[in-house]
Amino acid sequence: MRLAFILSEIGSGLRRNLSMVVSVILVTFVSLTFVGAAGMLQMQINQMKGYWYDKVQVAIFLCSEGSTAPGCASGPVTPEQQQGLNALLESPAVAQYINDFQFESKDEAYKHFKDQFSNSPIVDSVTPDQLPASFRINMKDPEKYQIISETFSSQPGVETVIDQRQLLERLFSVMNGASLVAVGIAGVMIVCAILLIATTIRLSAFSRRRETGIMRLVGASKTVIQLPFILEGVIAAVIGAALASGTLWAVARFFLGDYMSRQYPDTAFISSGQTLILAPALLVLGGSLAGISSLLTLRRYLRV
Repeated sequence: MRLAFILSEIGSGLRRNLSMVVSVILVTFVSLTFVGAAGMLQMQINQMKGYWYDKVQVAIFLCSEGSTAPGCASGPVTPEQQQGLNALLESPAVAQYINDFQFESKDEAYKHFKDQFSNSPIVDSVTPDQLPASFRINMKDPEKYQIISETFSSQPGVETVIDQRQLLERLFSVMNGASLVAVGIAGVMIVCAILLIATTIRLSAFSRRRETGIMRLVGASKTVIQLPFILEGVIAAVIGAALASGTLWAVARFFLGDYMSRQYPDTAFISSGQTLILAPALLVLGGSLAGISSLLTLRRYLRV
């Protein structure tokens, strides 16, 4: 009997304040979508780190015409210098840190450049002579990059030594910044959701002030009086959280999985299944915020 009464009160409250309930759902949906987007972005960063850090190479760029590096004062790299660098890479002191290496000539570098920037007009303004030859090294442990840099930076014929991880770290720093922005926006939207939930609960309690007054007179407990109002806010917030979870799944499934994976086949994107990990957290977060906000509001408004 008591359960039926509580359910009827919840239904009555949702019907009376339908517009406000819809507002709570939408605000919760937007705020938790930003929270989930920040989580997705961190998952994507971790996925890309694990994928790309195993593929990045250390590049030893050799001197070419016009190189201004101190090691290129004598001009472009000579065949003897190139052979000396190759022998140093094969020496036991260096070989223990690398899996393999390959030499990339200027023509090969130009071919890779054209493949990479095939849709860019810059291709027409670059010639093979403008691109330096290089040794491409796959490290056993990318953290040991500094050993290669210290060994080869001062060798004659070497212009510079670059660890591709440095370029990736810049990208990941930008993505981390975007994640923080998403968290900041989510925080503002969560505050809006809490205030809106509190307003909705106050309106619901005001519209049923006669019923709650009668319940007090007949000795109804605090739980019986407060529970319908609390559950109204929780239900609205959980619906918003469910919509946010569905939106994140759709983004991962159709945008990342179908579109982005075809556009960038060499990039590891998170799957839609991985985003489902966020769903329970969003549901709990939404329900908890609504429950706490409703309870605090009722204690001040109903004073029961």
